[in-house]
Amino acid sequence: MFRVFASPDNIDYLPEKALEEGLSMVKAIRASITKLELGSKLRKDVWLREIESLQSQGVPTTMIAVCGATGAGKSSILNAILDDNIVPTSGMRACTAVVTEIAYHTKKSIDADVSFLSEKEWRDELAVLLDDLVDEDGNVKRSTDLRSDAGVAWQKVHAVYPKVTQEALVRMSVDQILALDARVSSILGTTKHISTNDSKSFAKEIGKYIDSKDQKRGDKKKAKAKEITKEKDKPKGLSLLEKFKQKNARNTNKKDDDYDPEGPAFWPLIRQVNVRCNARALSTGAILVDLPGVADANAARNNIAKDYMKKCDCVWILAPITRAVDDKTARDLMGDAFKMQLMMGKCYDAHAITFIATKCDDISCSEVIRALNLDDDPELEKIEEEIENCRAETTEWKEKKAEADQAIKAIDKELKEIRPMLQEYKEHLKALEKGETFTPTLTAKRKKVNAGEKRRRGSDDEGAPFKRRRTADSDYSDDDDFIVDDDDDLDVELELAGSEDDNKQSEADSSDGEKPSDDKDSDKGADDEHTDDEEEEVSQETLRTNIAEAEDAIKEGRAQLNELRNVRKEAIDKLANLKKRESKAQREKNAFCSLKRSEFSRDVLKEDFRVGLKDLDDAAAEQRDPNNFDPTVNIRDYDAIDLPVFTVSSRDYVRIKGQVKGDGDPTCFTEVKDTGIPALQEWCHTLTISSRERAARNFLTHLKTFANSIRTYVQGIGDVTIADRESLRAKWESTLPEDDYDDLYDQMPGSDFEAAANFAGLNLHGLTAQLVQNNQPLFKMVEPKVDQNGEAVGITARLIKDFHHVVQDCVRELQTRFRDGLEEKCQTGAANASAAAVQTSDTFAASMHWATYRATLRRHGTWRHDLNVELSNPFTRNIASSWSKVFEADLFAGFERATTDCIRQLLKEVEDSAAPGLKERARGQAELSLEEAKVALRKTIDLVRDTINTEQKEISRCLSPHVQNQLVEGYDRAMEERGKGSVARQKALFHNYVDDLKEEIFEGAADVIMTRLTKAAEAVGDALEEALAELAEKVEVSVAVLWEGTRDNPAQVRAREEVIDTMNEIIKQVTLWQEAAQKKKESVDASHADGDIELNG
Repeated sequence: MFRVFASPDNIDYLPEKALEEGLSMVKAIRASITKLELGSKLRKDVWLREIESLQSQGVPTTMIAVCGATGAGKSSILNAILDDNIVPTSGMRACTAVVTEIAYHTKKSIDADVSFLSEKEWRDELAVLLDDLVDEDGNVKRSTDLRSDAGVAWQKVHAVYPKVTQEALVRMSVDQILALDARVSSILGTTKHISTNDSKSFAKEIGKYIDSKDQKRGDKKKAKAKEITKEKDKPKGLSLLEKFKQKNARNTNKKDDDYDPEGPAFWPLIRQVNVRCNARALSTGAILVDLPGVADANAARNNIAKDYMKKCDCVWILAPITRAVDDKTARDLMGDAFKMQLMMGKCYDAHAITFIATKCDDISCSEVIRALNLDDDPELEKIEEEIENCRAETTEWKEKKAEADQAIKAIDKELKEIRPMLQEYKEHLKALEKGETFTPTLTAKRKKVNAGEKRRRGSDDEGAPFKRRRTADSDYSDDDDFIVDDDDDLDVELELAGSEDDNKQSEADSSDGEKPSDDKDSDKGADDEHTDDEEEEVSQETLRTNIAEAEDAIKEGRAQLNELRNVRKEAIDKLANLKKRESKAQREKNAFCSLKRSEFSRDVLKEDFRVGLKDLDDAAAEQRDPNNFDPTVNIRDYDAIDLPVFTVSSRDYVRIKGQVKGDGDPTCFTEVKDTGIPALQEWCHTLTISSRERAARNFLTHLKTFANSIRTYVQGIGDVTIADRESLRAKWESTLPEDDYDDLYDQMPGSDFEAAANFAGLNLHGLTAQLVQNNQPLFKMVEPKVDQNGEAVGITARLIKDFHHVVQDCVRELQTRFRDGLEEKCQTGAANASAAAVQTSDTFAASMHWATYRATLRRHGTWRHDLNVELSNPFTRNIASSWSKVFEADLFAGFERATTDCIRQLLKEVEDSAAPGLKERARGQAELSLEEAKVALRKTIDLVRDTINTEQKEISRCLSPHVQNQLVEGYDRAMEERGKGSVARQKALFHNYVDDLKEEIFEGAADVIMTRLTKAAEAVGDALEEALAELAEKVEVSVAVLWEGTRDNPAQVRAREEVIDTMNEIIKQVTLWQEAAQKKKESVDASHADGDIELNG
């Protein structure tokens, strides 16, 4: 059932694997002990509880809040981390307004639950949105700014109710608006489940709820216009086949698409989205929570976001790198209020806050080089030298290509002139050979010559390959051998067109010049006669010579063209390679500059964060003891505070990985690791290491202790007399002896351990409850033993009584610590907040536009800025440092010592009361029992610590809600003011309201905090009482080995031997896993020491 290893070196240790193997061992334990006949009902109860406790332990989760202003690229970063396009990026209004939780599951599918606002929550939001849409006189606000209060309100309402106009909307009540569309009412308060096999299908399904339909409505209008145009062009009648196809298409669309693009968009109604996927980055328990990046009118969504901030273990803050340093984003996003909440909720550790600078591929090299003085950097110089070389070579090869292109055009032009002349020569020769008359056009004499030598020389000139004009067209069959690129063809055609124009002009000029000679018939006739003589003198031999010369010229031209085209091709190839080289070098330069900027930004952000924390500490120290405050003394080692900062490019990461098809090549980085995303993915695992290792360590310790306890019981205690056993039993067993245990368990649905474990209604404490079936006792419970005074006796009763006093002391100590450490600070904080309240309120009102102030009043102080928080700040600032000190201390160290002392004292008494023959065994069993008790006690204290930590975080954040509740009436009264001068009256009314109630508000806040802390201590006491009652039973079961005997029938003997073998193997395997965990830790520590692991990307 579980794997068996021979050595820790054979174990590839991971906390998840340890838990997985451990759970297999728990199954083996459960299967083994079902074979045993246990005489003690209490033992059955305790062992069942142990098994259930072990089986309930899974991989712990680490919740990470992802925060960032609009435009920070949260969705893109999340998709890059997940290695899939899961987080929607198209419906931006929905994405920025809704909390999206993304967790891991082992299934290959992508699942999501989209929960919607309840009807009451949507009613409340509609009331606020309607107020945003009207002005002082109740008329519609006309605003072209979609980011204004009225613009945001209209976008939301119009998305849900697209057919209603603004004018009609403001005259309607909330009930009338809700009645507009039954589809909206039916979806309120529901949760839609989505499950798909891939992200493309997931985007389509979830898009039905989160996408804005404005674009789709626009697309539909265009499509409708096109359809109308088509209908006009179509003949009116449709054939039967066309009608059938049209009907079939409508039915198909109805089946495939079950939501109406003209219907309501649901994104304003979404309350929360929970996504589960098989992303490796989340496989170790990290849960990413995408929190809203903008203020939202919906109180429910705001409360969800605040609740997540309380629950989250870590916070990621995102900002574009171009703004991260200049705008002091680290300090802005972690302002005074946020940092105080951080300090009060939890002391700072290296994992509490992570800063992520996004969009690192957005780079201007010249600006970075100038700002960081990188001109003389050798690496940059090498890159720039490569770029310059590429550019120089590019210029050189462009010139070579241009020269080759020019030469190719010239030769091609001349060849195209020669080919038709060659054709004419051949036709002329053929005519002469046949004795036919032939009148040449291209090769005819253009000039009059009298001498044969001149005629022959002229004939030779006509045959020269590069001196002839061409006709407008030629069908010579060799044209296909001289194909050039399209650009060259265009140039050649333009050039040839120019030649034709010149030729036509020349013929026209010649024609014009011959007109005067018409009067001289004798001269014309002589010329004609002379020309005829010349034409008659053209011989076949001459034509053959001309043909041979023309063919030689063409052959030579073709050879030159081939050579030039090779040169041109080489130039084109070189230019393409040079372009790639230069592009690569430019990306290297971009990456170099980006990485240098990232390095600089990380240092600045880290230092900026240290300064922010020091400012907070100094302010607290000055208020705590202004007379002795020394700003030169550091309260903590700020150099040791190392804010994790990652600089990432999600865009280049998804391009390199090919995650988004058709998105182009990366613009900056060529290596995946340089994008920073892999480091961020590993950081997800790093953030969960401590919780995973702690869970695995505690689990293995618990499992080993439990297996050892079973082995000890099954092995028995050897040869001890029955009298000695019974003597010890009589003194320390908490229940009366039962002679009919076998009969008792025979009445159960099964006689083995498994049947008892599965029996409904099993009493976990094993002391008082009685199961009833059909109004009759199913079996008789074992009664607790009492002394002569009627008080319970035995180990369990004794420890419960002792533990009660320890718990009471613990509760009193907690309340004293809270009172001494915080009560006076709370009173001083209340006085400070009261004194500053009026000025804070007035400054707040004066710092913003009247419409924004009114929107803030309408939302009871919480809008783009939170007035309730600002009013609370003086109070919070005064108690922040003391709060941190109170809860940083180990609140349960004294309780743990006192509880252990109680157990140790009782075990000593058990040992002392044992008979001489049992004393040695009692001492050994007492030591084992104490170790088991310590393991259980540590687990209990860890749970209580988590409880008090959660409660104190909740209490530390209760100030702002308390202030808001106290001011609700003032907010509402101010909003009743309307008409001329209403803004001034609103401010004055709220000023007076705050002035009248300020002492009551903040003194009440101090009382609320102290009361809640007192109740928190009492709640801790209740939890400890219950946990320690179970611990008392566990101790008794462990000690009861001293007096409980084992069954001696042959079947039980064999069963005991098998159980012992199984427990021995489990203990051995757990030990090997613990050794492997230690080796892994030592290896990681050594790597950290050598600097091999870099936490910051």
